[in-house]
Amino acid sequence: MIRYGFFHLFPVVVAAVAMIMDIRVAKVDNGWILFSLILGLTGCIWRKGIAGISYFVVGSIMPLFLIVLFIFGMMGAGDIKLFCALGGVMGLGAIWKCILFSFLAGACIAVVLLIFNHNFCERILYFIKYAENTVSTGKITPYRSKDISAPENFHFTIPVFVSVLLYAGGIY
Repeated sequence: MIRYGFFHLFPVVVAAVAMIMDIRVAKVDNGWILFSLILGLTGCIWRKGIAGISYFVVGSIMPLFLIVLFIFGMMGAGDIKLFCALGGVMGLGAIWKCILFSFLAGACIAVVLLIFNHNFCERILYFIKYAENTVSTGKITPYRSKDISAPENFHFTIPVFVSVLLYAGGIY
């Protein structure tokens, strides 16, 4: 069943605007994230009263575990901040599922890109070399190319948006 309340439509708007920003300028504006956080917190308080604050805070903080992927250069800070803004409104249980479905959608996009670009073996070897280098030197270097136009890079806000659509559509 499709749900149409604030807690289901607002995340769609937040993710859609973030995706458009990311596609246009390869960055999710911090002002948009801050606006989304403030509006999300306000909505939680309006709907759940004082308990809305803890609901919002728990959902917003949980995605911070993704910082590990940022440290390794595998995920952008904007993506993590977007998950935090979404988590505040979606809640702890739904943001876990949102992250999971985002990674699954991202994996599907990655497989399509690997097939389309005919570089599956090259990318697997790159990952193995990266892992070996990280373990042997003990130094963390960025995994991905800074150039978003590189064939292995894509805007992760796209699978996040797909995941949020699944949430709003009642899939999870």
